[in-house]
Amino acid sequence: MEKMLIGGEKVAARGGEEMPVVNPATEEEFDSVPNGGKEDVDAAVEAASRAFDEWSKKDPDERAAVLRAGIAAVEENGREIAQLLVREQGKPLSEAMGELHHLLHGLNFYADLASKIRGSHAPLPSNLGRSYGMVIKRPVGVCGAIVPFNFPLTLMGTKVGPALAAGNTVVVKPSESTPLATLRVAQLLQDAGLPAGAINVVTGGAEAGEALAAHPRVRRLAFTGSTKTGSRIMQIAGPAFKRVTCELGGSDPTIVCPDADVEAAVKGVVIGRYFNAGQQCLATKRVYVFDEVYDEFMQSLIKRVSRYELGDGMEKAERPKVRMGPMNAARYRDAIADQLQRAVDGGARVVHEGEGRDGKGYFFAPVVVEGGPHEGPLVREEVFGPVLPVWRVHDMDEAIRLANDTPYGLGSSIWTYDARLINRAAEEIEAGMTWVNQIHYGYDELPFGGWKNSGIGHEHGLEAMDYYLETKSVVIGGLD
Repeated sequence: MEKMLIGGEKVAARGGEEMPVVNPATEEEFDSVPNGGKEDVDAAVEAASRAFDEWSKKDPDERAAVLRAGIAAVEENGREIAQLLVREQGKPLSEAMGELHHLLHGLNFYADLASKIRGSHAPLPSNLGRSYGMVIKRPVGVCGAIVPFNFPLTLMGTKVGPALAAGNTVVVKPSESTPLATLRVAQLLQDAGLPAGAINVVTGGAEAGEALAAHPRVRRLAFTGSTKTGSRIMQIAGPAFKRVTCELGGSDPTIVCPDADVEAAVKGVVIGRYFNAGQQCLATKRVYVFDEVYDEFMQSLIKRVSRYELGDGMEKAERPKVRMGPMNAARYRDAIADQLQRAVDGGARVVHEGEGRDGKGYFFAPVVVEGGPHEGPLVREEVFGPVLPVWRVHDMDEAIRLANDTPYGLGSSIWTYDARLINRAAEEIEAGMTWVNQIHYGYDELPFGGWKNSGIGHEHGLEAMDYYLETKSVVIGGLD
């Protein structure tokens, strides 16, 4: 059994319970971790509180040096970590390596910012005597990070990176199904020179997550996951006035215009929808194609999707055509099957369904659907799997109206070279981010967050640092 990381030590759950870690490609229980609860969260927060005094007072250049040492250690052990991620999450090894590189880029980005935090100075009115004011930035304290299963390393990095760079300490609660790679990365960061307890990992389920959200000494909470769970987290964390960000579900629309490079659009849509078996918050989840290019787009789309083969993520080297692994758990596979069936019952038409895979594993073949009613589950619910609905539209007014006709507002994209249409998409689509002629991809350099039911607050970018810093005003008088 792999153990939790609390106060720099590997520990079991205080209640003695364990939970299995299952390979979604084989359904094999290949490891286990502690099933931590409230007492374990209390211990982790206490350890993080002790470490805060030391870490927050370190020179920013020292903090950056420790982070870079940890980054180097993670990179050195990268292939081993990626293979562990494949076994617990299911994605092909090439995708796991990509996720690892994204993690390293993000950690480097925030390590570079550790010594760039600054306040400001302002002369003040002299009616009470000559004085000036300073605005200083201080770390908030202990931060909680609740991370989902789909990109456990990348989404840990977007929380841990800015927290540690700003001088805070962290307690991470990974998904029940993907704790192992997270534990390995955290241990390497710890061993690189962090004070014992600067980073802690408590494995467990909802009890551990809710205890972390409710803990009075956790002053900053970052959550990524479903809208339903995010709402629950906000209810728990709200009474203590914590700084909370929630990056939640999405139903990202893509608009393909008459002047689009159709082949590029198809390629982008296919990657955007079927990468990680469609288990992405910011995946391309709905496509609206203008009449003029609809038939060409659909023909090319089905041709490209038909090349996808399902397989164990570790088979990629032996079977180069394996482009998609299993879904992470049986309940996610069953949920997507139910959504698809309800959509078809409501009038959607399946125009392509990929070849399944016999035997063990939570595999779900890629599906292309001609839309059906907009009131159905493929629009009103988040579709967290490899099902892509496509609608024909007649003009930009219709495309934008349908794009906005959803409870969500995470990402969006448009494929066109017409500056007028680009401007309309940027101004009128109700989403936190719009990509133009590019796949949906989160950049560490840009703030990322959702509108409507897709969340509150932002991660990534310089802006993310603000959520990990307190702002204090200081007045200096007696200068006459």
